[in-house]
Amino acid sequence: MKIAHIVSTYPPYYGGMGNVVFQTVEQLAGRGHDVYVFTPGVHEPNEVRAVDAPQTPTHAQPLREEIFTVRRLSPSLRYGNAARLPQLTRELDDMDVVHLHYPFFGSARLVRTWKQTHPKGALVITYHMDTRASGWKGLIFQLYTKFWMPRVLGAADALIGSSFDYVRHCDASMLYRDAPSVWHELPFGVDINRFFPRRRSESLMHRHGLNPNLPTVLFVGGMDSAHYFKGMPDLIKALFLLRKSEVPVQAIFVGDGNLRPEFERQAHALQLKAAYFVGRVSDVELPEYYALGDLCVLPSTTVGEAFGMVLLEAMASGIPVLASDLPGVRVVAGKGGDVVPVHNPAALAEAITSYFSQNDLIIAQMKNTARAVVERDYSWPDIAERLEGIYKKAIAAARLE
Repeated sequence: MKIAHIVSTYPPYYGGMGNVVFQTVEQLAGRGHDVYVFTPGVHEPNEVRAVDAPQTPTHAQPLREEIFTVRRLSPSLRYGNAARLPQLTRELDDMDVVHLHYPFFGSARLVRTWKQTHPKGALVITYHMDTRASGWKGLIFQLYTKFWMPRVLGAADALIGSSFDYVRHCDASMLYRDAPSVWHELPFGVDINRFFPRRRSESLMHRHGLNPNLPTVLFVGGMDSAHYFKGMPDLIKALFLLRKSEVPVQAIFVGDGNLRPEFERQAHALQLKAAYFVGRVSDVELPEYYALGDLCVLPSTTVGEAFGMVLLEAMASGIPVLASDLPGVRVVAGKGGDVVPVHNPAALAEAITSYFSQNDLIIAQMKNTARAVVERDYSWPDIAERLEGIYKKAIAAARLE
């Protein structure tokens, strides 16, 4: 099949959606498909990578990344991660499957227009997350969600959600209730050969001044405005409560962005001396950083977090997880750890204390379970095979139109 993936952000910009697309197309290309990625080619100055991703030039020319092609198109209009790519109307003409990763403000409507003019072409849409913001930006999101989102999703031959738990609670839930047969549950995956249980790196421990005798909480995620919902302030407050209770714990924060200085100021003001902001790390070193943690925490605060790729990476590394009780996220975290109420630093602190209060045997069993879960449910080759089946159904549905 000749397959196009359309996404608003893509490596080297760090974000869950772009990372998912990179790994998906790599799997599909490895299975013999002719795969293309279409994404904006000009990045805003404040788009800071939290974690190094596969390096790719930012220009509009085709780029062969091993066995698939990335085309970075020049937007006619761009604001943040929204971009209008008028070139799509001609780039998609000879595709067997067009796979849109939603939300993509500015270009999602262009994909809908393509489907209207190419009714026999198969359109697949993955609904990654709801959009939330405050002020006038939030109002625009609400208006778009009410008017355009149903029209864009309604044009698809197949719709994908990372979990039905999230789909049933998200802004597209009404579309799911009206036409459940169009929807498919397909989780994201993790590279279990890249992330696996390993010994702690003594050099990294020394580099960051970590105490090998202290339990270690790990956070991995973007610290820019686009990832405001990751819940860093709640985690910092929880660590403060642990310090007040004299619970011995240290924390590593992996990531970068324009919000990082404020998070560091908050940690300093609360005298969190055992909170280490390590910044952006290389793609090669990232698995080593997971190995430094004893518990990976994802305290997200809104439904902007629909899955939590870092949870899979941690679990594959044999690290149990603790995440907010959000639709979709709780499905993953519940298999490899536990969940806590949203926006509740006290509950988060209590859950961290409870985890480290368990005996070594129970913790070892939890680590083994976390790894076993990803091997069973989240291996990319298995997920790519299931995605192929969805594509075939979408092609059949389109040809019946």
